[in-house]
Amino acid sequence: MVSIIDITLLAFLVVTSFALVVQRNLFTVVMLFGIYNLLVAALFVLLDAVDVALTEAAVGAGIMTVLMLATLVLTTSKEKRHGRHSGPLPIVLVVITGAALIYGTLDMPRFGDPDAPTRGHVIPRYIEESPTEIGIPNIVTSVLASYRGFDTLGEVLVILSAGVGVLILFGVPAPGRRESNGEDGE
Repeated sequence: MVSIIDITLLAFLVVTSFALVVQRNLFTVVMLFGIYNLLVAALFVLLDAVDVALTEAAVGAGIMTVLMLATLVLTTSKEKRHGRHSGPLPIVLVVITGAALIYGTLDMPRFGDPDAPTRGHVIPRYIEESPTEIGIPNIVTSVLASYRGFDTLGEVLVILSAGVGVLILFGVPAPGRRESNGEDGE
């Protein structure tokens, strides 16, 4: 049964999406993206994915908003209008991609289905064997740190790479390296 909160959040997401598409003021777009990410984080909480919700709130609504505002300081706050129209190709690509994504979900088990394959094999094993097999009493920590350790390491590397890329874009010098004023001999 879908709750009124789910429907309300989804309605806000749709309204925010349409507002993003029609908006030309880039500051307003950045603020709407922050709202959109917070709404998505709230939906993740309702789906009992609190860890994903925290990540979405921190990265999507927090860091992304700060980086986009910093970008607006270096650029203009209005979108430039282009004289030409791109034609029907973008909308055709969006429709094809959407249809492929919907087709990919048709074979999935229903949300919360007790007979889903993960509930019959994977989840009971984690619950029963992780405290003795891994030695960590918290099941979520044991799954993220051990069973999915390489996945977690990959996520950390992606975040590190993004952080280094942002530092390079902002021109932050490496630790222990002095800024040069362009003269040789210093």
